[in-house]
Amino acid sequence: MKHLLALLAFASLSLAADHPDTTGWKDLFAPDLSNTIAPGGWSFTDGVLVAKDHDTLWTKDSYGDFILDLEFKVEKESNSGVFLRSGDIKNVLSALEIQVHDSADGSKYGMVGAIYDACPPSKSMAKPVGEWNHYTITCKGPLVKVVFNGETVIDADLDKWPEVGKNPDGTPNKFKKALKDFARSGPIGLQGLHGKAQAPVCYRNLKIKVLE
Repeated sequence: MKHLLALLAFASLSLAADHPDTTGWKDLFAPDLSNTIAPGGWSFTDGVLVAKDHDTLWTKDSYGDFILDLEFKVEKESNSGVFLRSGDIKNVLSALEIQVHDSADGSKYGMVGAIYDACPPSKSMAKPVGEWNHYTITCKGPLVKVVFNGETVIDADLDKWPEVGKNPDGTPNKFKKALKDFARSGPIGLQGLHGKAQAPVCYRNLKIKVLE
């Protein structure tokens, strides 16, 4: 019994992860949003990005292998997301989306911390509505890792998604391309006001480090 408890304790500790020291990292967005595409739907005031409408805020630059560190805050029924390596900014389903939400969105595949419609987080780490949450998202080739408020909740290998419209556990998804074949480089985006409530969402301290 002691041996089992020790193993369980080790497994629990292995999920714990530190967020990085981002000193010297590049700001993902310039203060005047000059390095973005069509920023009219967003405001950047006192270091906080706020969506004013449904438009997604896209970077002009493309990113392949990187570590992205950010904080976000939601209100009741907020629904947003962080889009990674978009293959086509006119089609959000061409990008992986790390879900930003105040709840499970009716499905574990839509809950905050999930790779939307593809991979649920290993556990719920969301802070109460109105508090700041912390993501560290690492993309390296087919590997995608998400640290959420100090816990690794996603550790995925996209090569394990070889079929169109199907997840490795057999559940369906809405993607018209297998995740294995998604672009490995592309713009990063923040989804604007989404869902029936159009509830606000805020982001801050968005820092990125490109990996060689």
